[in-house]
Amino acid sequence: MAELRWHPLTKDWVMVASNRQNRPQMPKDWCPFCPGPDNDKVPKSFDVLKYDNDFPALTQNPAAPDDVAIGVYKTAENYGKCEVILYSPEHTVTLPELPVPHVRKLVDLWVERYSELKKDEKIKYVFIFENRGAVVGVTMPHPHGQIYGYSFVPKKLELELASSKEHFEETHECLFCDMIKAEREADKRIIFENDDFIVFLPFFTEYPYGIYIAAKSHKSAIDQFNDKELTSLAEAVRASAGTLDSLFGYTFPYMMCMYNAPTNYPESTDDYFHFHIAFYPPMRSAEKQKFNASSETGAWAHCNPIAPEATAEELRQAYKRFSEGDK
Repeated sequence: MAELRWHPLTKDWVMVASNRQNRPQMPKDWCPFCPGPDNDKVPKSFDVLKYDNDFPALTQNPAAPDDVAIGVYKTAENYGKCEVILYSPEHTVTLPELPVPHVRKLVDLWVERYSELKKDEKIKYVFIFENRGAVVGVTMPHPHGQIYGYSFVPKKLELELASSKEHFEETHECLFCDMIKAEREADKRIIFENDDFIVFLPFFTEYPYGIYIAAKSHKSAIDQFNDKELTSLAEAVRASAGTLDSLFGYTFPYMMCMYNAPTNYPESTDDYFHFHIAFYPPMRSAEKQKFNASSETGAWAHCNPIAPEATAEELRQAYKRFSEGDK
């Protein structure tokens, strides 16, 4: 069974993918992403690599949905694409440990895959992300991220698009550009910046250490950046992960999510959608996890247990330690 099922209360699609339940538990002494004589899944040598997911929730050759739709319930084929992006052939290296030129190759691969997937007119949103750490459910420590190409725009993105469009129509300004202006005016939550990107802890962050990376120029998608901006993005992503690692001196778990403009959308969103990356780290201290409990999960009413201005100072000090150790 693999299909999309409509959630009539939230007007969103839920992916049902029973094939993923049967994923095998990998042996402790073998990794499918590491090059080696006994592994024909990856090349013998690579820097970064696109790898088609062995157990995809979405596929470009979907089977017909099960005959279970009735009344207000409806189904759709699970059309789309699921890819794994390998950051390095090294099994234990972390993103901040990779040099900037290597991370730039990763950024270029993101651009390539976003550009390629949007050619498929059935794909409406390309979501680039990384899950890092056992606390967020990662069972494969080899450094990697993923890309999902959805045949629909997920609800959270639908809301961001609607809010951005409404703001633009009312003010003729980009909502995210105005957020950056407000952060600069407050001057309390900016962590660091380079020529082309700014990294900050938003006024509204749901997570104590939930930093954002935003483009200083108004661009709606990663394939719109020039060569210099792409290198700056590599620097910003690497330093952001390094900052989180420097917080408490260990590899910090997180969910890193990249927000690009939707693809094959009924209208252009370039005027009002702004490229950004959000980190959702599930820790509120070195030892304590921030759980998304009933309020967060059942009502989407988030509670941040620490004032962002306080954790922003912690993050600035962590960035300083990372930068000094990186020299």
